[in-house]
Amino acid sequence: MELELFTTYGQGSWQEQFRQTVTFKEDSQAENQVVNLYPEVRFETLEGFGGAITDSAAYVYSLMSDEQKKELITTYFSPDRMNYRMVRIHMDSCDFSTEMYEAMGDSQDTELSTFSFDRTEKYIMPMLRDAQEAAGRPLELMLSPWSPPAFMKTNGSRVQGGSIRPEFRKMWADYICRYIKEFRDRGYKVKRISLQNEPKAVQTWDSCIYTSKQEKEFLRDFMYPSLKEHGMEDVEIFIWDHNKERVYERVKEIVDSETDKMVTGVAFHWYSGDHFEALDLVRRHFPDKKMIISESCIEYSKFNEADIVKSAARLSHEMIGDLNNGMSAFYDWNLLLDEKGGPNHVGNYCHAPFLFDTQNKRLLPQLIQQHFEHFSHYLIPGSVRIGFSRYTEEIDVTAYERPDGKITAIFLNKADRLLPVCLRMNGQMAQMLLFPESVTTAMIE
Repeated sequence: MELELFTTYGQGSWQEQFRQTVTFKEDSQAENQVVNLYPEVRFETLEGFGGAITDSAAYVYSLMSDEQKKELITTYFSPDRMNYRMVRIHMDSCDFSTEMYEAMGDSQDTELSTFSFDRTEKYIMPMLRDAQEAAGRPLELMLSPWSPPAFMKTNGSRVQGGSIRPEFRKMWADYICRYIKEFRDRGYKVKRISLQNEPKAVQTWDSCIYTSKQEKEFLRDFMYPSLKEHGMEDVEIFIWDHNKERVYERVKEIVDSETDKMVTGVAFHWYSGDHFEALDLVRRHFPDKKMIISESCIEYSKFNEADIVKSAARLSHEMIGDLNNGMSAFYDWNLLLDEKGGPNHVGNYCHAPFLFDTQNKRLLPQLIQQHFEHFSHYLIPGSVRIGFSRYTEEIDVTAYERPDGKITAIFLNKADRLLPVCLRMNGQMAQMLLFPESVTTAMIE
């Protein structure tokens, strides 16, 4: 067997990438510095990776030259590069929109005859069309709402939380189905929806509060029946779509004998810390429910430009921890932002894998893009997670068997020094060195 290694390594704001090949030898019976891989121990199947085409991302995309657009889209969606298969899109405006907007605002229009898809067509659809063309296959869309139209809410506003007024729940469910129809009528595959982005958060941007009871009632009595009524039973429904610290409780409070068939899985974000154990609880107690991360980014309030390596390592740590505890799909947040981490209508600026310098017209790949590629390029959809053991918690590890039979393991060295690894599998062993604060993908053939 041979071991091909691909490493991204750096310190501070400096980084480089390199490849090397190592030959396996007969197991030397080493006891120290060992990482074991067990292909016969199998867990969940990976669906893939993707990111969000937000109004802000698509607006910045519209400012780029055709050559720059091709570079960006090819990097993300070509099977030869990051191989993204999935896209998350917001219904109506979100915090990463250049302005607030709604598809309709007439409270009497129960037939949705004034519903307009024009605002989504303005920026999001051109970028989505280019992405699907580069992918060479239908992309799987996830649609998520940040807020119902203002007239449907208790506070009469898209922002500052509020809740949906009970008399508008049927209309809101039909409104979501109308969004699904608009995308499908244009030839796009809407695979899943979430019921509400961050339903626990009162935000200065588009937001709406649902308690567990309210989310369960909306799911059971309105959203699921509306999907059936419109012939959309194939659309997967994901609950929660918020941080991990309460993910187990939310699933426990919503999924029962009646709603079990309605809930495909739970979506979560990363903003409240690791909480990998919470995912493990969901996996153990609700083994038939998918778990996906639907949003992750580094807010500029927490971003240290002087040490981008640690920021990128934080992302890889998150991905490995989520994968090892049952996650089957990963959506990054904005695919693209400007040099300030925007624009958006609330000044909620964030980092992204690509930034576009609007003043100098330069496309700027970021280190987190390289970290993402370690996962999305090598861990192809249909890969099955396998067992492993490691000698130190200073190394994060995850491992998969791909559909083509190749074993792929990803190593994150969190230490500030070289760490040796004796990689052991099927009675053979290979020697590796993990560079400080580096991520390494190992492919075994």
